[in-house]
Amino acid sequence: MNGDRAIETLREALRFSPENIPLRRHLAETLLGQGRPDLSEVEFREALAMAPEDLHLKLGLASSFHQQGKNNLATVILEDVTQAPGAPPRAFVLLARLLFQAGEVAEAVQQYRKGVDADPTVSDREFADRLGIRDSRSDEPGESPEEMSDEVVEGKVRSTWSDPAGEFEAEVERPTLKFADVGGMETLKEEIRIKIIHPLNHPELYRAYGKTIGGGILLYGPPGCGKTYLARATAGEIAASFLAVGINDVLEMWIGNSERNLHALFEQARSNAPCVLFFDEVDALAASRTDLKTSGGRQLINQFLSELDGVENSNEGVLVLAATNAPWHLDPAFRRPGRFDRILFVPPPDQSARASILRLLCRGKPIQDLDYDHLAKKTENLSGADLRAVVELAVEAKLREAMKSGIPKPLVTKDLLAAAGTVRPSTREWFSTARNHALYSNQGGIYDDILKYLKIS
Repeated sequence: MNGDRAIETLREALRFSPENIPLRRHLAETLLGQGRPDLSEVEFREALAMAPEDLHLKLGLASSFHQQGKNNLATVILEDVTQAPGAPPRAFVLLARLLFQAGEVAEAVQQYRKGVDADPTVSDREFADRLGIRDSRSDEPGESPEEMSDEVVEGKVRSTWSDPAGEFEAEVERPTLKFADVGGMETLKEEIRIKIIHPLNHPELYRAYGKTIGGGILLYGPPGCGKTYLARATAGEIAASFLAVGINDVLEMWIGNSERNLHALFEQARSNAPCVLFFDEVDALAASRTDLKTSGGRQLINQFLSELDGVENSNEGVLVLAATNAPWHLDPAFRRPGRFDRILFVPPPDQSARASILRLLCRGKPIQDLDYDHLAKKTENLSGADLRAVVELAVEAKLREAMKSGIPKPLVTKDLLAAAGTVRPSTREWFSTARNHALYSNQGGIYDDILKYLKIS
C-alpha cells in the first residue's frame, strides 16, 4: 500500500506541474521499481517528449522495454545512448545483458567493462561470473575453466561444467491455467487442439493415420498479445509438464556448453513426456545462420535442428512451442515440415477477445454494471498487456478517490474509458516493422496473415 500511496502522491503532484521532468522521471522509476514496466514506459515517453535528448530518460525507457521483454527495442535505444558523451554507466551494463542474451558474448564483455570502468558501483558479480570475468580487467571468454562450480541462478541449478557428465535441469511446472482462462484466440486454440491436444486424447486414431504425437508450433506477433500465456494454458489443458526455456537457460560463453544445455533440456522434456517445451524469444537461439558472425552460433542452431528432428532420441510426446516477436530473424530451416511446421500469427485481440480479456482482468475486483462490449469497441488496437494497463490505471484512480473519501467504490464503465484514453497501443511500432517484411520479404506467403490483418491486398 505504501508504494501505491507514493505513486498517488507523485501523480497528484504532476497534475499541478505536468511539465516537471524530474518529477515525471521519479514517477516512472518508481513504477519500474514496483514491477509495472508498461505504466513506467508511458511516463518515460511523456518525459522524453519534453526532453528528447535526456540520456537518463532514454535509459529508463530501455529498462522498461527490457522488463517487458521488448529486447530489440531496448537494444536500439541503448546502442544510441552508449555512443553519446557522458552515457550513464548503467546503460553499458544493461546493453551487455541484452548482448549476452543474444549470444554476442565477446561484445557483452566489452560493454560490461566499459560500464564498470566508468563506475565500479554498477558491477554485478553474478553477471560477471557468467561472462567469465573474475575482475574488471582480466579473463577473456574462452574454453571452460575447470574450477567453475555449481551455482543456483534464479532458482535453477546450473551444471558443474568441469564435469562433462554434469546434469543440467530446468524447473518443471504443472500449470493449472486452461484455455478458458485465455480471452479470445479461438482460431489459435483450435489449431493447437488439432496439432497437440487431440493427438494426446486420441492417440490410437492418430497412429492409425501414421501421425506421431508431438511436433512444433511457432507463435509470432507483437509483444503483449498472449503468446507465453497461451503456451502455458496449452500445458494446463492437457495436464502436461511444462518447461519454459529462456535464452539464459541455454546460452553459455564456454565453447560447446550451449549445445549441451539445449540437449539436456530436450532430454528432460522427453523424460517428462507428455511435456510442453516452450522457447520464449526463440529468435535469439535460432537466428538465421547467414547473419551469424561466429561458428559457435551456427553450431547451436545445428544442434537445435537436430533435437527437433529427434535424430538420436524420439520426440514422441514432446510438444515444442516457441514464441518470437521477430520471425524474420529465424533461420528458414526451422520452418521445414517436422520442425515448426505450424507458424501461427498472434494478433492483437479483436473486439470480442478484448471483451473476454477485460472480463478476466476485472474478475475478483469490485465492479458495477460494466459494459464490456462498449469498452471493447473503445479499445481498438490495444494488446492484452495494454488492456491490463487500462484496468490497473482505473483501479489506481479508484484507490485515490477512496483514500480521499474513505469510501471504496466499484469500477464502472466510465472509469475504464477514462483510463483507456491515456494508454497508447504498444503494437504500432511492431506493425510498422512487420509491414515491410510482409510486403517485401514474404517468400511463400509466410506473412500473409499480417497483410490480412492490416487489410493490405
